[in-house]
Amino acid sequence: MNNQPISILLVDDEPRFRQGLRTLLGFLGTNDSLKFDVVGEAASVEQALKLTVEQKPAMILLDMELPPGDGITALLSLREMSYKGKVLVLSGHREDEWVFRAMQAGACGYVFKDRVATQLCEAITTVMKEEVYLSPEVATCFFRLFNFYAGRSLSAGKAIHLTEREQEVLHWLVEGSSNEEIARHLYITVATVKAHLTAIFEKLSVTSRTQAIVKALKLGLVSA
Repeated sequence: MNNQPISILLVDDEPRFRQGLRTLLGFLGTNDSLKFDVVGEAASVEQALKLTVEQKPAMILLDMELPPGDGITALLSLREMSYKGKVLVLSGHREDEWVFRAMQAGACGYVFKDRVATQLCEAITTVMKEEVYLSPEVATCFFRLFNFYAGRSLSAGKAIHLTEREQEVLHWLVEGSSNEEIARHLYITVATVKAHLTAIFEKLSVTSRTQAIVKALKLGLVSA
């Protein structure tokens, strides 16, 4: 890592937490080997995407609770934009599903918020070396769910009747694809993808992409 400051965008809907991150980064920046330049703050997915385009940060510190939608929406949107920087998730969500989905959607690392003070420096250093950062406790969450889903049979999902095309759309949804990417994979229009997603959401009794993915995996409708 060179001595150039790492440009960072802070994305969290809690101003107090963002201020705490600024203070922590300032403290960590007293180390000669690490310098940071906070180029912006965002409290929503829309603000985060706008500032990413404007500032082109080398790293985004991303919360999972963002109005409207969530951090998964932000991660998928950043991938669709071909964002070249690194995204490090800082989240209060300790549930296995959140860790699994964030990493699958493109995060380079995941840090529990109550561990930020002790793990942020190592996490940033690791991610900027083109490596993935997962502390042992986070890695346990990720691989516990990975192994669970990998071993699921389809029997639990027999009560859910999806058409062949809906199953294909659901497959790519679980893979973390955006609507545009699903359309390209299946050679259909984005409008058709949205129509299939509406039908899938209704059959699964869910209201968001993340809920649909988690429920589909739990029911064994698809494998991770």
